[in-house]
Amino acid sequence: MSDSMLIGRRHPRIMFHVQHLLGHGHLVRAARLARALNGAGIVVTLASGGEPVAGLEFGRTQFVQLPPVRASDETFATLVEPNGAPIDDAWRAARAAATLRVFQRAAPDALLIEMFPFGRRKFAFELMPLLEAAWARPKRSLVVASVRDIVIPSRQSGRTEETIARLSRYFDHVLVHGDPALLTLAQSYPAVAQIAGKLVYTGYVAPSPGADGPGTDGPGSEGWGEIIVSAGGGAAGDGLLSAALGARAHSSQAGGSTWRLLAGANAAAGALARLQSRAPAGVIVEAARADFPALLRGCACSVSQAGYNSVVEILQAGARSVLVPFAGGNEQEQSLRAGVLEQAGRVTVVREDRLSPQTLAAAVDAALLAPVPQLDIDLNGAAASAAFLRQRLAHVS
Repeated sequence: MSDSMLIGRRHPRIMFHVQHLLGHGHLVRAARLARALNGAGIVVTLASGGEPVAGLEFGRTQFVQLPPVRASDETFATLVEPNGAPIDDAWRAARAAATLRVFQRAAPDALLIEMFPFGRRKFAFELMPLLEAAWARPKRSLVVASVRDIVIPSRQSGRTEETIARLSRYFDHVLVHGDPALLTLAQSYPAVAQIAGKLVYTGYVAPSPGADGPGTDGPGSEGWGEIIVSAGGGAAGDGLLSAALGARAHSSQAGGSTWRLLAGANAAAGALARLQSRAPAGVIVEAARADFPALLRGCACSVSQAGYNSVVEILQAGARSVLVPFAGGNEQEQSLRAGVLEQAGRVTVVREDRLSPQTLAAAVDAALLAPVPQLDIDLNGAAASAAFLRQRLAHVS
């Protein structure tokens, strides 16, 4: 539908449910999607169930903070309130009621749910009633799942069958925020072949041009020619940052360069101060920065974990890269993503169980000596997602 045809019609409405548990990458991606949806003329209500994250820009989105909950540790086995108290049935009932109130107020033409039913099964207590509410509207809401490029199946018996059944029963589409030219969802989740007609590949969700600052201005500016070491949200990045403190002294190619270490917002209390107190000459330690994507554009090499947002920002910047995929709690997602990029010759990988100042320095040296192949990867996922949903909702008046 053309913009002129929208004149005189109300804007379509979407409710977007997002739950982050350890890091906050899911909410960062959701914010990018929400801004793109705003730009496409869609009214967005974003309900976030994780702990608040300062500094995120949601554009004209109506942001609603649900009673927050997080994972107690890297195993994701126990959900706790911000004070560390495990949630109980009374908390679940209150949270489910709060989520339904948001839905009723938003009266959305479409319901967008991040991760579920592939993940976030512990939140079925609120998400299943939410799905039922979407289907119970006189003119039911379009129901769409939003997932990243990789989804790891549960090892528990019957879980995959349950997921496919829920997708078949309740969901119209699954937006896969990746590029099948690099990685298909079936490579990590083979059962999606059963619902292939619902899959819509959008491309990777990268920052909007200019949204992260103007970038480096050339030699002498912050980030220019530096080794930028980042740990994402920081909840599981202590090992990487600790190894990076000593790696500069072992590097033949970057021993004279500035190494800038960025501790994440979710790093353990006091972690930033401890790292700063141990930093040798030539190593700067500071808190995570909103202009991280801009710093990447002028860096000599990026060192990071292999989370979705970090990898997308590295690819967008065209930076040399060393990836140390997070593998705690039997996590496989980052290792798979890093392995695919390593096979393509785009990154150098250090396994987490082999991480040391020496191995990290050797990887940085290898990355600096190697050419950087520019992969043809679709990074237009935010705009493409918005365009697809706007087209599907074009009939709303």
